[in-house]
Amino acid sequence: MTMAGINVTAPPSGTGCLECEASGSWWVHLRRCAVCGHIGCCDSSLGQHATAHFQATGHRYVRSFEPGESWFWDYREETALLGPALAPPTSRPIEQTVPGPAERVPAD
Repeated sequence: MTMAGINVTAPPSGTGCLECEASGSWWVHLRRCAVCGHIGCCDSSLGQHATAHFQATGHRYVRSFEPGESWFWDYREETALLGPALAPPTSRPIEQTVPGPAERVPAD
């Protein structure tokens, strides 16, 4: 499968979900847009910002931004796949909690 539009040189937008950081919210897992580098939270998170980014931009490919994971997801085809190496860093910092950030995650 061709993965047209992937930008292997685009750096990640940060170490956490861009929108959750701006609003003071928290996330479960992180996803990295393989087109522009936007970091958003997964669909198990309150904001589901990675999917919202796809819906707003049409950027169909994301890669896990979790340590030790290198899979991609194609939103348009709704399938997992392998893809090229992206610019570093390739994951959130290992010391960052899941869910995170720890100080924003409710006790319950």
